[in-house]
Amino acid sequence: MSLKVSIVIEKDEHGYFAYCPDLEGCQTQGNTVEEVMANIKEAIELYVETLSEDEVREVTSKEILTTTLEVQVA
Repeated sequence: MSLKVSIVIEKDEHGYFAYCPDLEGCQTQGNTVEEVMANIKEAIELYVETLSEDEVREVTSKEILTTTLEVQVA
């Protein structure tokens, strides 16, 4: 079964942090974008294995879109 879930990746001074807003507590970190993507994919797969079919449908029924916006600040 293939699922589509939203993830958020943040960069800080220690590397990258990723989490899945739909899956409470499903988070990871990595030194590179590639590493954190592989880690969050594994974390999501393991998390979803613990859910019932109904729970899977519930948490994957929405899509979260994020972007950046540049604003002028005085």
